[in-house]
Amino acid sequence: MNQEKSTQLLSPDEHFSVLLSSTPRGARLARLLATEWMRTREVPHGVTEAAEHLVAELAANAATHGRLPGRDFRLVLRMQGEALRIEVTDTRGDDLPRRRPSVPDAESGRGLLLVEALADRWGVQTGPVPRKTVWAELDLPNP
Repeated sequence: MNQEKSTQLLSPDEHFSVLLSSTPRGARLARLLATEWMRTREVPHGVTEAAEHLVAELAANAATHGRLPGRDFRLVLRMQGEALRIEVTDTRGDDLPRRRPSVPDAESGRGLLLVEALADRWGVQTGPVPRKTVWAELDLPNP
């Protein structure tokens, strides 16, 4: 089964967008595709490493909390000036991400703490209904 629904490379240097199934397999594919896109753009290693973790977390959240049967999520990577922007859009605009109290033995619930720790900026944008986009930005080092 092909997990990649549609791929669109709008600007080879600045923008990548892909629609993926809202499954753990789709989330893993998001990370692999992001890693390859950053490698071919020669994104600095430290930024790539943080971005891989951010993509993995945001895609896993979309596949877990943003999942509706038959609906996909979109991963967008964009070079914006001095930053790499990661966007993950799902179809659960009614379920916005929020930090939950951390329980020491819990197997989940720390994702937004990771996003806050790794990203220079992050946020949520709602719409158009029924979508929401969770985004994170990483500053690029000056050459």
